Amino acid sequence: MEFLNKKIYFVGGKGGVGKSTTSAALALLLSKQGKKVLLVSTDPAHNTGDLFHIKLIGEITSVRAGLDVLEINSERETSRYINGVKDNIKGLVKSTMLDEVHRQIDLAAASPGAEEAALFDRITSLILETVHQYDSIVFDTAPTGHTIRLLTLPELMGVWMDGLLDRRQKMNKNYAEWMNDGDPVEDPIYEKLIERKTRFIKVRDYLLNQDQTEYLFVLNAERLPIIETNKAIDTLHQHKIHVNTVVVNKMIPDHADGLFMEKRRENEKVYLEEIQNLFADKRKLLMPLLDRDISSFEDLEMFTSNLRAALMEAEQSLSVK
Repeated sequence: MEFLNKKIYFVGGKGGVGKSTTSAALALLLSKQGKKVLLVSTDPAHNTGDLFHIKLIGEITSVRAGLDVLEINSERETSRYINGVKDNIKGLVKSTMLDEVHRQIDLAAASPGAEEAALFDRITSLILETVHQYDSIVFDTAPTGHTIRLLTLPELMGVWMDGLLDRRQKMNKNYAEWMNDGDPVEDPIYEKLIERKTRFIKVRDYLLNQDQTEYLFVLNAERLPIIETNKAIDTLHQHKIHVNTVVVNKMIPDHADGLFMEKRRENEKVYLEEIQNLFADKRKLLMPLLDRDISSFEDLEMFTSNLRAALMEAEQSLSVK
């Protein structure tokens, strides 16, 4: 099954639609295929550890044979990222200016986008440093808006860094001409920027490679999740990131009885038709609503079995087309 042979998976969607459960089930399913899998949660409202009934402490932890889990703490990553920036400028500015530079960096840490930059830096490190240690890496991302900012950062940062490098190069050229010797100027800041740009290029190659990376959006057959998912997919498409799979979660099963459920099923049918039309070219995984919460590993196993069945059904549907 082609879907289960990808290196990297990003699972996104509106809050409360079952994103973390889907991510955990996908990681578990991949591990059941004999793969070594890393499940990474970037959602501040972590519940991955709860799904596996294990306390996670911000480090890669084995939860079963072939499956490791990591919850990334966004505040801790932002702090680590900012401290890393401070370390990089040591020796590059005068000691008398260091306190003021640190103050400006601390102010920047509170600005919009700083958390996403820190998270993406961590994701970049995970992909580049662990991609050869695992057969697959599954990222459980934060709600939709956060996911979009996270996934579009490489392109935005690339443009920003190109501007910085261009200005830095012109400044060094002018300085060499002013010194009248024309020799290249040693510039550790320029070298550091080149190093970071190279990392962004490498990770962006992974993100844009559809043979290696799969994007899934989880939604419910309801008006707002459909609208939000459609907008998110369009936005990512503009950044050359293509979502090929949608998971329609909490579908009312045929055996659910009663007048209330019948009315809900009629309402759901209208939205399911809309999903079929809007996402006609996508792989659609239809997941049934369970009669209880996913509160035990056995429940997660059941959800995983349903995911596998939905995948097989979707693959058969695609092969018919």
